[in-house]
Amino acid sequence: MEHTDNEPLQFGKGNNPSNIMPVKLTLDSKINFRCYPGVSCFTACCGNIKIILTPYDILQLSRRLNIKPHEFVSQYAEPDFLEQTDMPGVRIKMRADDNRCPFVTPDGCTVYTDRPTACRYYPIGMADFHEGGRKEDGKEVLGGYDKFYFKVVEEHCKGHFEDKEWTIAEWRADQGVDVRDEMNKEWLRLIMRRKSHGHQASLSEQAQRMFFMASTDLPSFRRFIFESSFLDTYEVEPELVEKIRADDIELMKFSFLYLAATLFGAQGLRIKEEKVQAKVAEIKQRQDESVLEAIREYEEMKRERPE
Repeated sequence: MEHTDNEPLQFGKGNNPSNIMPVKLTLDSKINFRCYPGVSCFTACCGNIKIILTPYDILQLSRRLNIKPHEFVSQYAEPDFLEQTDMPGVRIKMRADDNRCPFVTPDGCTVYTDRPTACRYYPIGMADFHEGGRKEDGKEVLGGYDKFYFKVVEEHCKGHFEDKEWTIAEWRADQGVDVRDEMNKEWLRLIMRRKSHGHQASLSEQAQRMFFMASTDLPSFRRFIFESSFLDTYEVEPELVEKIRADDIELMKFSFLYLAATLFGAQGLRIKEEKVQAKVAEIKQRQDESVLEAIREYEEMKRERPE
């Protein structure tokens, strides 16, 4: 995950430095950890926690439960803002009676193979630091760069005392984190980009609605593309059009491209030239009409002014 502040990002949990070991780890660093039904704290980490859901999490969990994404969000999630921004997202809705994940039982997680990204990271987090900047060949590039991993050790967790040894790379591969990172990276970049802007300007209500729809309800986003003037407005290669028509993963990736372009002006999605020219003509016409209206008002004032 990409982070631009000077503190580690522990995705899905509140930042709590007392639980984060102040040691930078690499992919070759070794840890001892194992979680299984026989460990005394089994599923203790599945309650009293904020589990933010990524678009890929929602897609996979809705498939697992054989329900539509908006039904999953309505039944199993609740709204939240992402990473201290005004970008709307969702988190798992804990059970009211015990404040635990709705998918956890005494025997473990009922959706384990499709569990959210935040659950897969534990107890290893990752941080990317970008600081400063410099120019190379006339182009602005990132300055200091430091990517590392860190271990989260909570008092209740006994998995750290198990004798199973892993490298960080082995643990991440075993938990399917690498796949999730690839699926989530562009979405996380949107959040980090928004966070880096601070509070100078707020997202409009329309922008927030679009971000929420594209992030949580791919079927509605697909209808937006194919049942509106979208494809008449934007240049999208025919091959890509067919991909996003049939493939949810391709559609999800396209949604990140669209959001980056519309929210932050990123390159990658172009408005058709004829639409640009039409908009220019429309603006010029409005300006001309405004000038003519001002002239008419001025002439009217002259006529009404007594000699």
